Amino acid sequence: MSILSMVEDRPTPKEVYNWRIYLLAAVASCTSCMIGYDSAFIGTTLSLTSFKDEFHWSSMSSATQSLVSANIVSCYQAGAFFGAFFAYPIGHFWGRRWGLMASALIFILGAGLMLGANGQRGLGLIYAGRVLAGLGVGAGSNITPIYISELSPPAIRGRLVGVYELGWQIGGLVGFWINYGVDQTMAPSHKQWLIPFAVQLIPSGLLIFGIFLIRESPRWLFLRGRREEAIKNLTWIRQIPEDHIYMIEEIGAIDQTLEHQRSTIGLGFWKPFKAVWTNKKILYRLFLGSMLFFWQNGSGINAINYYSPTVFKSIGLTGTSASLLTTGIFGVVKTVVTILWILYLIDRLGRRNLLLFGALGGSICMWILGAYIKVADPTNNPTDHLSGGGVAAIFFFYLWTAFYTPSWNGTPWVINSEMFDPNVRSLAQACAAGSNWLWNFLISRFTPQMFDAMDYGVYFFFASLMLLSIPFVFFLIPETKGIPLENMDPLFETKPIWRAHAKVLAQLHEDEEHFRRDLEESGFKKSGVEQVEDMAKV
Repeated sequence: MSILSMVEDRPTPKEVYNWRIYLLAAVASCTSCMIGYDSAFIGTTLSLTSFKDEFHWSSMSSATQSLVSANIVSCYQAGAFFGAFFAYPIGHFWGRRWGLMASALIFILGAGLMLGANGQRGLGLIYAGRVLAGLGVGAGSNITPIYISELSPPAIRGRLVGVYELGWQIGGLVGFWINYGVDQTMAPSHKQWLIPFAVQLIPSGLLIFGIFLIRESPRWLFLRGRREEAIKNLTWIRQIPEDHIYMIEEIGAIDQTLEHQRSTIGLGFWKPFKAVWTNKKILYRLFLGSMLFFWQNGSGINAINYYSPTVFKSIGLTGTSASLLTTGIFGVVKTVVTILWILYLIDRLGRRNLLLFGALGGSICMWILGAYIKVADPTNNPTDHLSGGGVAAIFFFYLWTAFYTPSWNGTPWVINSEMFDPNVRSLAQACAAGSNWLWNFLISRFTPQMFDAMDYGVYFFFASLMLLSIPFVFFLIPETKGIPLENMDPLFETKPIWRAHAKVLAQLHEDEEHFRRDLEESGFKKSGVEQVEDMAKV
């Protein structure tokens, strides 16, 4: 089987897998380029001599330096936490498309403020800009996975939501290397550290341009009662006519789900809030989604993203250039493995298996890294070159990256974008994104202090959390690959969890046969739209 072949939930015309659907995912994923770049460049920019000199780093104590670094980094996550919830009313009333536009505009305002900072004005503009940029990316982290999952055919939904993760890694790759480039090619100056801040404007500008090339989510349009526009957009995305049996089935499933939601939760702005607190099934899935991001951040990834120079210094690397180069290679490894994850792993091995294997392999690597630092103590025994043990430690760090990236890095976003009903999906994604930024904030805020107080114990801490995530996933998270969004309720209700996927797929195939038989017996005497409306009534 080829790397691009599909694992389909039902017979699907080849026209469905067309360039338009990838364009929509790519444009929306400019938000994750913004996130990835911002999370990667800031830690290495703070390590540049030109930045330290301009803001009088040498006059601060070690504890003050750690505190200022943590504040600059973490105010971005604080803004993102609130941005994730701020996006809910925008996404509900104005749609996914204009929600993405709002995300880009707020981010541009924040990035512009940061460019006004200098030694005389102090760090205030950087703090304010980081908060606004965080609001923008927080909103984007809510809306983008929802938008992509709502327009995706089930067979490639994981891959398309994975494009969001790829955008994150591409942004991060540029962010990791930009500071190595300016460090190697420019003398220390105000301009040297300002360039990495200015590059933030590129992905947000691309998103604004791309908004005019994409269509609104058909499922959101159905939810808002704009049926004709929804069908028009869906036929444009799928590139097949509305009376095609595939379209009849898809529109019928959407109608059936919305009717179920109308009779249970209700279709309104406040109804999902009531459902969250009164419907135990939804509350339970919100808990699962939040915990996935707890385990994700508990792996240590954001400690590495934001404070990579500190991490590599703890392993034994000395010198700004060496640290920046090693960080850049870290970005390359993440990006390459993410491409493999999108093209092959996420829709082949599935979400559940990736989380299990990634946690086990990543935990082993972290235990080895912590043990090396405990024995070698490179911080108190500095050398002008890496020892054999140091080289091995770097190898296991990159091996940890290879385990973590195709598992916990993007898979929680995929699962959270899939497992909620249409009418609560926007609010649920806001809660999921908010929980990600909350755990992200806590890790980034206290990482410098953790390294000061715990040293090698930081690696044992992250290794333990990765190990504890294994029973959580095995007993509580079902496999969601290939399951239509409208069939997530039966998936999560089927027990035991580790067999739910196979049971639900078997039931789907049985229902598919009955549906097609009924359509064939009817002889397709009505138009496509009339047939869809009849099926919705049933």
